[in-house]
Amino acid sequence: MPIASPEVYAEMIDRAKSGAFAYPAINVTSSQTLNAALQGFAEAGSDGIIQISTGGAEYVSGPTIKDKVVGAVALAEFAHHVAKQYSINIALHTDHCPKNHLDGFVRPLIDISAERVAKGQAPLFQSHMWDGSAVPLDENLQIAEELLAKTAAAKIILEIEVGVVGGEEDGVSAAIDDKLYSTVEDGLATAAALGLGEKGRYLTALTFGNVHGVYKPGNVKLRPEILKEIQDAIGAKYGKDKPLDLVFHGGSGSLLSEIHGALDYGVVKMNIDTDTQYAFSRPVADHFFKNYDGVLKIDGEVGNKKAYDPRAWGKLAENGLAKRVVEAAQHLRSAGTTLGK
Repeated sequence: MPIASPEVYAEMIDRAKSGAFAYPAINVTSSQTLNAALQGFAEAGSDGIIQISTGGAEYVSGPTIKDKVVGAVALAEFAHHVAKQYSINIALHTDHCPKNHLDGFVRPLIDISAERVAKGQAPLFQSHMWDGSAVPLDENLQIAEELLAKTAAAKIILEIEVGVVGGEEDGVSAAIDDKLYSTVEDGLATAAALGLGEKGRYLTALTFGNVHGVYKPGNVKLRPEILKEIQDAIGAKYGKDKPLDLVFHGGSGSLLSEIHGALDYGVVKMNIDTDTQYAFSRPVADHFFKNYDGVLKIDGEVGNKKAYDPRAWGKLAENGLAKRVVEAAQHLRSAGTTLGK
C-alpha cells in the first residue's frame, strides 16, 4: 500500500479511537531507521505513523547542509516509494516544532503539500506538529488556529500540544513541575478556539505528567485520569463522547496499566523515540564487541570486510528496531488491526 491518503489516515484515527488502541509513532533519522520501522509495522500487522523531528530532518539533509526542509522532503519522498512494497498503511508526520522553527520547517512543508494538492496529488506529509508548549496558551491557540486553516486546506492533520512535556528532546527542554499536567480549562479553551473538527482535524497532546528521556518504570508519575476529566468536560459542553483525538508524548518508563488507561480515554497516537534509538544501537554495540578484531585493523592486520561492512551491522540494527516496533504495537493494541488486511 502507498502512504495513507488523507481519507485513509482519518479512518485510521477513527478506528483507533473506537477500538481503544493507538498507533506507535516512530521517530526516524535515516533511510535505515525508516525501513526498520516499516518492517516492524508489517511484522506486527499494524498500520502506523513514521515521524521526523526538526533535528532529525536537519541530520538527514547532511552535516554540511543542515537544512530541515531538505531533509524532511528527501526522507518523505523516499518513504512514499518504499512504503508501496508493504501491505500496511503508514502516515508521515513531523514531530515537535517550536515557534522559532515554524518558518523554517512546518510552514514551508505545509506549502509544499498545498502545491501538491492543488495539482491533484496527495500531500507530502499527512500531519504536522506545532509545539506551543513554551508560549502562553492564548498565543499557542492563536498560532494553532492559523496553522489549522492551512493544514485543513492542504488535507493535512495538525497536532498541537496543550501543556508541557518535561525533560529534553531535540534541544527543547522543560522543567518537571505542575505544568506537566493539563487542566480542564486548557481543554475547554482548546475546543473553543479550534472547534471539534469543523475548522479542520487536529490531534491534541494533552500532558498528564509526561517526560521525555530515559526512565525506569514507575519513575514518571503519570495521571491518565486527567485525560478523562478533560474529555468529559468538553464532551458535556458539546454533546460528544471523547471529543478530542489525543496523543501520548514522553512515554518511556510508563507502566503498561498507565498506557492502557490513556488508550481508554482517547489516545490514538503514542510517540516512541528513546526506546527505538536504544533498540537500533544495542545490536550494533554487540556486533562490534564480538567482532572487535574484524571490525578494526589491529596490529597492522586487514580486519574482516564482512564484519565492518555497514550492511552487516546495519541489518542487525534494523531488526532490533523492528522488534521494538512490534512490541510497541502489541502494547498499544494496534497489532493485527491494519486496514490493509
